[in-house]
Amino acid sequence: MNELATKLSRIRELLEKRKAGALLIRRSDNFAWATCGAASFVNQATDRGTAALLITRTSEYLITDNIEAPRLEHEEQLVEQGWEFHITPWHETADRIEDLRGRAKLAADGAYPNALDLSAELIPIRAALTLEETDRFRKIGAACGKAMDAAIRSVRPGMSEYEIAGELAREAWRLDLQPIVVLIAADKRIFSYRHPLPTEAILKEYAMLVLCGRRGGLIGSVTRLVHFGKLSVELQRKSECAANIDAQFIRATRPGRSLKEIFQVGIDAYREAGYPEEWKLHHQGGLAAYAPREIIATLETDYQVISGQAYAWNPSITGTKSEDTIIVGEKSNEIITAIPGWPTIEIQDNGGVIRRPAILELT
Repeated sequence: MNELATKLSRIRELLEKRKAGALLIRRSDNFAWATCGAASFVNQATDRGTAALLITRTSEYLITDNIEAPRLEHEEQLVEQGWEFHITPWHETADRIEDLRGRAKLAADGAYPNALDLSAELIPIRAALTLEETDRFRKIGAACGKAMDAAIRSVRPGMSEYEIAGELAREAWRLDLQPIVVLIAADKRIFSYRHPLPTEAILKEYAMLVLCGRRGGLIGSVTRLVHFGKLSVELQRKSECAANIDAQFIRATRPGRSLKEIFQVGIDAYREAGYPEEWKLHHQGGLAAYAPREIIATLETDYQVISGQAYAWNPSITGTKSEDTIIVGEKSNEIITAIPGWPTIEIQDNGGVIRRPAILELT
């Protein structure tokens, strides 16, 4: 069964389970998932696309206007994929959804009049990656790492955070990645904010760069830090502790374990490192795929890890952070955003060695 057939089968199994006859997909992330990577959005600042999908027990419809239809047909190749197009002139308002669904009970991937909201139930379905998605995700992760490496090695004291953000976004776009999250902090801002939107602040000696890069709907997350001059003893220790906590998260992320179990492993690692309260200052990450975090782990998250899923953990100790995207394999985990040649901290225990990124020191 190919990727599209697998996804349509999963959708129809969900419809059967919920006793619904049709699923309406309007969110751009779900659109990308269901179409194996097609883009329905024009405005990246909204989660709604300019096209919708309606999947019934027997048919697959694509509903859009005459502006978007040519691109979706020719560049995204969705007619070839098997979607039946229903096109409305952009200046008219025709309710194609009601016409196409007939008397079938309607479900949707969000709030919609008289429809059953299945948004939460779609998350685990779309996060269970197919073999084709896993292969694409590896390439996306490698591209995120490459974009980060090129951008951060171009950073120099005297640059503003805006300029650094521009470099990171440019490198992402150059590699066919949409930079949907770009966070930059220079010097003291790294110690003040977990989500530092770039500002006009000028870099003196220490910078943190964060990228969430999207291609075909899938999103890789990666963070790296660069320091000009010798690291202080305190910052070196914090970096090593954050790396160790990250390694414990990664090592614990194995099939059959719940996110609350893994989260507890992380809390214990914070305590053992001497920073028992730091985890409360920022979420620690979780399940990833068509959102930077499909599910954020907490002590109450019962969701269980399965092989083939992607995760991104991001433990932070004030002034430093460790983050990469991994794919859970049957026997081991694969770090897909690793940067070849980047300095690493080796975390070794009975489970073997996990290499986590160190702070890049430049003179």
